[in-house]
Amino acid sequence: MAAAVLALVLSLPLAMAVSVGGAACSDDSTDPAPAPAKQGTTVVLCDGKTKVEIPPGAEKSRAGGQAVADALMSQWRQRHPDADWEAEVRRSHPRIPPPADNADVLAAGGQRDGQTYGRFTAKDVLSWQREIERAVLEGARIFHDSEALGSTIGMSCDMCHPDAANTHPETYPKFQVQLGRVVLLRDMINWCIEHPLRGTAMTANDPRMRALETYIYAQRKGQPLSYGKH
Repeated sequence: MAAAVLALVLSLPLAMAVSVGGAACSDDSTDPAPAPAKQGTTVVLCDGKTKVEIPPGAEKSRAGGQAVADALMSQWRQRHPDADWEAEVRRSHPRIPPPADNADVLAAGGQRDGQTYGRFTAKDVLSWQREIERAVLEGARIFHDSEALGSTIGMSCDMCHPDAANTHPETYPKFQVQLGRVVLLRDMINWCIEHPLRGTAMTANDPRMRALETYIYAQRKGQPLSYGKH
């Protein structure tokens, strides 16, 4: 009898261990740790201060992007009630001024002696005009297209800058507070792509970047160069 009791006592720790271990394994498999909550997306306006939060899972669409842009601009207007720069430029796209007239490189007979880069014909001048207009139109297309810009939230540049208003390319290069250094226009374009549009920065020679710069400069034709101006 004593031997039987001893055997029972000695077997209890092992049985309890198996029982406890089995319960622990059962708990692990049936009650997994809760998944971390998904984070929303913070969108920052070009001023580096105005922000809105997009909830996780929000649908990416132009309508959604416009809603985000409208929310940002609503906040901005509340802080700048006297700023009406965009009221007069909300018009149909594209409204692009013509490029400079290069007829001065021609002379009687279609040629002019002494031109720095050679002698040019009317056909040359027409070709230049068509090429620059093509580049401007491509820039306008990209400026208005969230997909072409790589936006992950459906926003495009025109939603805050209709017809490239308030971009002031004639003031670059200048010290830009958001970047903390002297920047070129393309640097600020990339900052806007990364922050308001939540996209990926373009390289300097990306055809899209070259087209965007061309379009923005075209929209400010006639403005005097004033680098460094804020």
